[in-house]
Amino acid sequence: MNVVVWNENRHEKSNPAVSEIYPEGIHGVIADFLNEENVSVTTATLDEEQHGLTDEVLAETDVLVWWGHKAHEEVTEEVAEKVKQRVLDGMGLVVLHSAHFSKVFKKLMGTSCDLKWREADEKERLWVVDPTHPITEGIGEYIELEKEEMYGEHFDIPAPDELIFLSWFEGGEVFRSGATFKRGRGKIFYFRPGHETYPTYYNKEVQKVIKNGVNWVKNTSTPAPVYGNAQPLETINN
Repeated sequence: MNVVVWNENRHEKSNPAVSEIYPEGIHGVIADFLNEENVSVTTATLDEEQHGLTDEVLAETDVLVWWGHKAHEEVTEEVAEKVKQRVLDGMGLVVLHSAHFSKVFKKLMGTSCDLKWREADEKERLWVVDPTHPITEGIGEYIELEKEEMYGEHFDIPAPDELIFLSWFEGGEVFRSGATFKRGRGKIFYFRPGHETYPTYYNKEVQKVIKNGVNWVKNTSTPAPVYGNAQPLETINN
């Protein structure tokens, strides 16, 4: 499996608190723990040519993991459309935290993907609401994070194909924090936790969910449909 971890890599360059937590970038930490799965993992960032997502890279990518926050608008329409098309053609997509507002996710959802938010060092408890799903394998009833950014409902997304996690926050809000979607031949997993000023991606349970999500969105055997005018399979008696 070929996995590309994409990160805008801007907070790490401008905020010392973030660079202290993620000296190799958020993408570096995610790539490191995905490498434990015996898959081929590379990274790409916003400031690379074509954001590191050339036609050649995308053509070879089975699963794309996407993290973005402060620079969504700097992603070109051309690259966003190419990523969207690759998902429709069968590439898996894992969307993390504030990438809910990325051009790619909004294009695939067709909605604003807006929500409530608050930074107040709150406890987050991610409840597993589908314990039979492969993405929750190896996870208990919930994942508890000591400090995270709050995301609250209403989350303006289409009704998910499957709801996997539901978060509760110390301030009282709840949020659909793990959801899956199918678009064309591609599968998408959105997973909420991962604010840049917290060490969330070092949490072993969070890592396990992302590993499971990468394995789940990978397209292994979906046939490419044939469209347009079709010859009959049987003799038509007129």
